[in-house]
Amino acid sequence: MTEPTRILLEENEIPTHWYNVVADMPNAPAPSLGPDGKPVSPEQMMAIFPAQILEQEMSAARWIPIPDEVREIYKIWRPSPLMRAVRLERALGTPAKIFFKNEGVSPAGSHKPNSAVPQAFYNKQAGIKRLATETGAGQWGSSIAFAGQMFGLEVRVYMVKVSYHQKPYRRLMMQTWGAEVFASPSELTQTGRDALAKDPDNQGSLGLAISEAVEEAAGRADTNYTLGSVLNHVLLHQSIIGLEAKKQFDKIGLYPDVVLGPCGGGSSFGGIAFPFLADKAAGDKRAQNLRCVAVEPNSCPTLTKGQYAYDFGDASGFTPMMKMYTLGHDFMPPGIHAGGLRYHGDSPLVSQLYHEGLLEAVAVPQLATFEAGVLFARTEGIIPAPESCHAIRAAIDEAIKCKETGEPKTILFNLTGHGHFDMSSYDRYFSGQLENYDYPAEAVAASLAHLPKFG
Repeated sequence: MTEPTRILLEENEIPTHWYNVVADMPNAPAPSLGPDGKPVSPEQMMAIFPAQILEQEMSAARWIPIPDEVREIYKIWRPSPLMRAVRLERALGTPAKIFFKNEGVSPAGSHKPNSAVPQAFYNKQAGIKRLATETGAGQWGSSIAFAGQMFGLEVRVYMVKVSYHQKPYRRLMMQTWGAEVFASPSELTQTGRDALAKDPDNQGSLGLAISEAVEEAAGRADTNYTLGSVLNHVLLHQSIIGLEAKKQFDKIGLYPDVVLGPCGGGSSFGGIAFPFLADKAAGDKRAQNLRCVAVEPNSCPTLTKGQYAYDFGDASGFTPMMKMYTLGHDFMPPGIHAGGLRYHGDSPLVSQLYHEGLLEAVAVPQLATFEAGVLFARTEGIIPAPESCHAIRAAIDEAIKCKETGEPKTILFNLTGHGHFDMSSYDRYFSGQLENYDYPAEAVAASLAHLPKFG
């Protein structure tokens, strides 16, 4: 009998609770700090987040219930399939088994609605009318636009300017779901105006777009801020990916040896990896030698080349200071086509677990990721988003190592989204216009010199 290549769950098998990795961390998470160097209180964060989101952000409970209203909307696309990439395995001639969780089946085409839907729900419950947010490649912006529409909320998105022009169809998706979209830096906020005054050709960054969205949310009582990655509650919501994957592996009697995910802010990587780390923490023998590897771009190598320090999550210092691997909050990454990975920092939870040796990280060059994405598309039929291509690159590299050693490892990676709205990036790859950007050591050193000082 042939082994299944598409492992499915029924609607009633959608997890009823999210998993919170904080419960199983060897050390308590480092607290976020205010300008005075003291831990930020929930009251200080109430200006931009609803109470239930803040409770989740600060919770150490292992399991947090998923509201029925959220699970109902999840049913539009969840459970997502776990797929075995048998054609890719054959093309590589590897003894490894390669599996991927296909998060591209959501309405927005990526994993991002897993957190957008609960964030919109909790804001609606709190009586909020509008949401302000940022987006890089547009996957988060389109996801919060979709989620806002599901709950009748207005949405304004500050989209990193380089992506605004590179990815017009993502912008049109947001507008189709009723959102307003502005290229960041914009003239709508003081942050944007200041950035444009310094550099009229500023291409923007996630840190800058976050500043604009936070500034707007803090200035209006009817508006809250939503974030698509980095913070604890976002990684909590994304744990549904790994929780489903574990159930799917149980159905076929397998368990991964290595779990891979692209990593910018950390939401998709944490989402797939953290539930497997829970097994390791519980002493599950299957997870004894498990490796969880975050894959980032060479040009923005936060975990592999950044400094573990307190830094702001945005470019202007509006956010609390978080302990994380950072390239400096005013670092402006090169305009690579994996817009969702162009972030100066990383999730504090991912950062701390990496710092404590429970996770691994690797950085890969832009051209190699597109090469991997094209091979994946030509073998498996799915055209991946540029962010996903990073995980595919690392999965292929792992499978090639298995070919050299003869080890029949089981490899799992997170296919975070499809690339249907990223075809201009593929066009540049095929026409030879894409280039590799090396680690910009001097720019990072200059940015790290501006890390906040306190105490």
